[in-house]
Amino acid sequence: MFKPRKLTEADVTPEDIFHDRRKVLQALGISAAALAIPQDARADLLSWFKGHDRPPAPAGKPLDFTKPAAYQNDLPLTPEDKVSGYNNFYEFGLDKADPAANAGQLVTSPWKITIDGEVAKPMTLDMDDIMKRFPLEQRIYRMRCVEAWSMVVPWVGFQLSEILKLAEPTSNARYVAFTTLYDPEHMPGQKDRFIGGGLNYPYVEGLRIDEAMNPLAMMTVGVYGKALPPQNGAPIRLTLPWKYGFKGIKSIVNIKFTKDEPPTTWNQIASNEYGFYANVNPHVDHPRWSQATERFIGSGGLLDVQRQPTLLFNGYAEQVASLYHGMDLRKFY
Repeated sequence: MFKPRKLTEADVTPEDIFHDRRKVLQALGISAAALAIPQDARADLLSWFKGHDRPPAPAGKPLDFTKPAAYQNDLPLTPEDKVSGYNNFYEFGLDKADPAANAGQLVTSPWKITIDGEVAKPMTLDMDDIMKRFPLEQRIYRMRCVEAWSMVVPWVGFQLSEILKLAEPTSNARYVAFTTLYDPEHMPGQKDRFIGGGLNYPYVEGLRIDEAMNPLAMMTVGVYGKALPPQNGAPIRLTLPWKYGFKGIKSIVNIKFTKDEPPTTWNQIASNEYGFYANVNPHVDHPRWSQATERFIGSGGLLDVQRQPTLLFNGYAEQVASLYHGMDLRKFY
C-alpha cells in the first residue's frame, strides 16, 4: 500500500514564486505550452548559466558610516544571507536565487552616474566622487515586495535629496527619472526575454520631485555594513521604504529631471497591476492576490514563517502621507 511521504520545507513552493511565475507568463503573453523551446534554443539559453561562466560575487568591502538614532529601531532584521540571496533582479534571471548565482560578472568599477535634464548644472559623478562627497549612514528600513513578502534591512547610504540638489533642478523639474545600466553581455536577462521576463530594458523608474526630496528616500551603496553585492544593485541603488520594492531601482547610471511623468518599467508592461506611485497599501489588492498581509522573511524557514498585517505606507505614514493629501489612493496606486 502506498504511504505518502511527509512533506518538508524543501517541498514547498513559496507563495511569491508562484505569483511571480504567473506574472511573468502573463506579461510575456505566452502560455505554458509556448515554453516548449526548441532544443538548440534551450542550449543557447542555458549556456550562459554554466558554472565556469559565473564567477562568484565579490565580497563587499567594509564601509565607514554613522548610525543616526532617528533611523535605528528594534525591528528584527532579516539575516544577511537572505537579503543577499533572496531577491528580484530580472537582469540575472527570474528565480529569487538567480541574482546571487549569476551577477558575479557584473562590472561595477569604474562606474559613473550622469545627472541631467531640467537642471542648471548637469554633471557626471563617479563612485569615488560620490563616496567622498556624501557621508554615509546606516538606516534600518522595512522593505515590502509587491509579491506580499517583506524584510527588514540595514541599508548604508545617504539621502537622495543631497545628490539631487547638486545639479540645481530648474522650475520645470517636476519628476525625477532613473535608469539602470544596460549591459546585455554581463546582464543576460537584458539579452534574452526568457531569462529576463520579457521586460523592456534598461530598467527605468521615476518619482515625483517632492517624493524624491523626502528625507526617507535614500541612495544606497551598502548593506550590513559592507558595499552592496552585485545581486542587491551594486554599486548604487535607490531605497524607498514606503513603496513596493520594484521602485527601488538597482545599478543606477542616470538620473534625469523631467517636466512630464517618466515611464517606469513595470507600469509599462502591466499598468493595471503596477502603478506609477506603488505606495504600500493594504487596502488596494493586486489583481491576483491580497495585499492585506505579508510574509516576513526572517531567520526561520518557509514552514515556520507567520504572516503579519501590511501597514499603510509600510509603516511610514507619519513621514510621507502628506505627499498624497487629497489624492485617491485607489486610483493613484
